[in-house]
Amino acid sequence: MAMPAQDFSTGFRDAQVPEGKNPSAGFWRALAFSPAMAATLGLLWVMSDWFGAEGINLIEAILLALISFNFFWISFTVCTVLLGMVSLSRQEQPKREGRPQPLRVALLMPVYNEVPWNVLGNARTMLEDLQARGGHHHYAMFILSDTRDPEIAAQEQASIEALRTTLAPGLELYYRRREQNTDRKVGNIADWVIRWGADWDAMLVMDADSLMTGRAILRLTDSLSHDPGAGLIQSYPQLIGAQSVFARMQQFANGVYGIAFAEGLARWCGQEGNYWGHNAIIRTKAFASCAGLPKLRAFNGQEKLIMSHDFVEAGLLRRAGWGVRFLPRIRGSYEETPPTLIDHALRDRRWCQGNLQHLKLLGSAGFRAVSRFHMFHGAVGYLMSPLWFALLVMWALIGQGEDASVLHYFSPDNPLFPQWPEMTETRHVLIILVMYAMLLAPKVLGVLALPLSGVRYADFGGGSKFLTSFLAEVILSILYAPILMVQQMIAVFRTALGLQKGWSPQARDGGSYGLKTLVMCHTLETISGIALSVGILSGLVSAWLAPIAISLALAIPLSALSGVSAGAARRMVGMKEDVREPAITRSARRHRDELKRLIEGKGVMTPAE
Repeated sequence: MAMPAQDFSTGFRDAQVPEGKNPSAGFWRALAFSPAMAATLGLLWVMSDWFGAEGINLIEAILLALISFNFFWISFTVCTVLLGMVSLSRQEQPKREGRPQPLRVALLMPVYNEVPWNVLGNARTMLEDLQARGGHHHYAMFILSDTRDPEIAAQEQASIEALRTTLAPGLELYYRRREQNTDRKVGNIADWVIRWGADWDAMLVMDADSLMTGRAILRLTDSLSHDPGAGLIQSYPQLIGAQSVFARMQQFANGVYGIAFAEGLARWCGQEGNYWGHNAIIRTKAFASCAGLPKLRAFNGQEKLIMSHDFVEAGLLRRAGWGVRFLPRIRGSYEETPPTLIDHALRDRRWCQGNLQHLKLLGSAGFRAVSRFHMFHGAVGYLMSPLWFALLVMWALIGQGEDASVLHYFSPDNPLFPQWPEMTETRHVLIILVMYAMLLAPKVLGVLALPLSGVRYADFGGGSKFLTSFLAEVILSILYAPILMVQQMIAVFRTALGLQKGWSPQARDGGSYGLKTLVMCHTLETISGIALSVGILSGLVSAWLAPIAISLALAIPLSALSGVSAGAARRMVGMKEDVREPAITRSARRHRDELKRLIEGKGVMTPAE
């Protein structure tokens, strides 16, 4: 199947897209964007009135712009969660749909220097669960290896051979290792499409740590079969397997607060949804004809690969007329999360590099407005961190009032330097309280929305255990948020300066880092936190910034705490999976262990830890 590279300078409409009307999401988008914009304009009006008594100077204008920009994105998140609550509360009658047209679906699992028995244990689990459920569709698993390490490659081959001896009759498993990993995951998927794609109606793209129930795969396939205009349908991957403090905090947040947010996101996206690169089903002919990625030309004339390809591929599919949908109510779609704060920061550096590339594509021809917004939003998610840091610095310079302001001390009686306007402590505190409340609101709303999604608080081991876990997650997120802000700011500057190189595989297993590594990773946070703390103790900086100062000053021990696992992590943050583990994860763990014993019994060299 041919997969031509697309031209960003001209629009494209795919003649294969069937005619038909798609439901409009305009009403939901108005409900999401309008209140956020109104709240931001209201805050800007109030603050302009405070600052504008003697006119607004440059420093004041910068502060107002930073606050307004940050506040809009916070408000937009709150509005999306509120939309999700409204959507979850509506009792919609399921549509009566006939028997789906049978599809041939390839389950694609790209791997790169992964632990083979973990990948193949998950693959076997999904194939067996699909076989047990039956259905009209035909499935086969493709392990698409880009592994470069010779030892791991030998392990992969041995694991494939061992797995084939245990697979039940009728299960199809294919393995291919490329000689060269040209264009990384983008090239890996494209290679499969070009060489084998024509034989398959759809491909369900996964990551090496993906795990999906047979029911979830069937529901995605049925949805694609019933909607001939859909080019891609994204599931809502939920986090599993968390053992460390940081990973359990992430998994709790994903499973509690993320449900209402995902529902609201699906509502205002409509047919212009997004793609997160895994756990999504894609119509093969649509992807081949519309989503081939060209290289981007850098300022030095070199051609560069589009790193965060998924957002762009979703935009290209929608540009050509195919629908891109998000179905968060399909349960049973899982992935893992980085185990420590440092692992999370390293992954974020790679994502930052890819997402900031999207800014170059915003002016490309033919993209829908919402697709451009997805790409812009992805980049803003990282640009917000240096903006927050700038806001923090300026806020520290304000001090507790005009007389105590650092800016005042820097410019006494000098007309050439701007004097900070009279900013009473009441106004100062009010703005900070509003910011803190808006940041906490999505969590509280997510908790209130949980029963609407069919999840009970008792599923977490009882109401008191849920409350304890919720408070622990809130405290931990408050402590880690300023550190993550600084790490994302570092990622932005590394990308801007061209220091971020490569796209190494994600760390899957938990672990701890030595003191030297911790100090090297968190020097900037520690110095910033100590400086803020000194300013607070000396009366130059508002005491309301104390939570941020404490977090930054304690970045090194907090980072060490993030990797603590076993009993301590379980007692700190409990999850419903501790009470009732999904059957699919139990099966996957059993198959992983069985395959590992088979390989070790044969004496095949294991990859270095």
